[in-house]
Amino acid sequence: MATDKQIRITAELPVDFKKVLNLYEALNWNSFDLKEEDFRKMCTQSWFVVFAWDHDELVGMGRVISDGVLTAIICGLGIAPSYQQSGIGKQLLNRLVDQCESSRLIPQLMCVESLEPYYETQGFKKFAVGMTKSVGGE
Repeated sequence: MATDKQIRITAELPVDFKKVLNLYEALNWNSFDLKEEDFRKMCTQSWFVVFAWDHDELVGMGRVISDGVLTAIICGLGIAPSYQQSGIGKQLLNRLVDQCESSRLIPQLMCVESLEPYYETQGFKKFAVGMTKSVGGE
């Protein structure tokens, strides 16, 4: 597990989006079999993205999608399994929230039920029921 001193947090986009693909695969988040170019598009079209690096290894990231006026949805906040429980997720979340609040946007997020207690400790409150629809009728 890395220490916070080794981790560099930046909003600078990576040169190699294969690293984003690798992070998503390590988290088992690539069920749609997205390719490197899909991750480039996902990051460049997001309102704000932040990355955590341990030297040249991408160990975490998170994104905000937003209308830029009222609402900002925090999504894709994930930390490589071997770096979880080290405070990196909290650092990334704080950067995402700070960016939203500095633009007077209301930060919101969706998470699995098991993560609700964690996000509550970070100042989030449950406010709605989320719904999803499978692509392709699955």
